Amino acid sequence: MLTSKQRAELRSQANGLETTLIVGKEGVTDMVIREAENLLSNRELVKGKVLETSLLSAREACDAICKAIGADGVQTLGSKFVFFRVNEKLRKQEAEKRKAAKKENPVRRGAQARRAQAKQTREKKNEYFRQAAIQAAIDRRRQGDE
Repeated sequence: MLTSKQRAELRSQANGLETTLIVGKEGVTDMVIREAENLLSNRELVKGKVLETSLLSAREACDAICKAIGADGVQTLGSKFVFFRVNEKLRKQEAEKRKAAKKENPVRRGAQARRAQAKQTREKKNEYFRQAAIQAAIDRRRQGDE
């Protein structure tokens, strides 16, 4: 079950999608269900359309397909509908791509090196001023004793 925020996000993603599933005058057949299953194995979000000659409305077709394949209906608008099902295989691939991109990013490595260099410089300056303050205190004490 999708939350309203998830549904809104999926609707925004569906705006740019092409219609890939078409329900004809025969309604939701085994062939349509197999095609929907095939589309969901390749992507998570599918946009479909019900032809005018069909006896079903877009809502009825979407509900029937979602019930048959275990997906969630996202939106029905006019003769078009959108449904969604999480694809763990795609999620793992995307996570691996993000992880690999994070490791291979030369800009990130450069920024990390610059930060480490700046930290070393700050530590050297702090140590210098710490030593100078200690030396100044020693000199003041010597002058006070004389």
